[in-house]
Amino acid sequence: MAYSETDFTVRVMKRKKQPEKSIYTDEYGFVLALLKAARKKSGVTQVDLAERLGQTQSFVSKVERGDRRLDIVQLRTILLECGVTLPEFVTHLEAEIAKKR
Repeated sequence: MAYSETDFTVRVMKRKKQPEKSIYTDEYGFVLALLKAARKKSGVTQVDLAERLGQTQSFVSKVERGDRRLDIVQLRTILLECGVTLPEFVTHLEAEIAKKR
């Protein structure tokens, strides 16, 4: 699938003088909450998810608490194990962010 520059919209984020690390933003909090909700809704425990990922339960816990950052590929893998596609997740994320603004 080919993408062009017009396929993406860049939004300007309001920032304080010193940029916050993204793990401390409200938006990243929404990511974590939705990720945990997706896991729970699918009926998968942290232990089950860890086994499916070849990781430890503490890895999953750290991800859900925000102690461990994910790249986009890791996020997609976790979501698929919970029965959610990345586009579905992003749609829910954008809806949550829009509600809070």
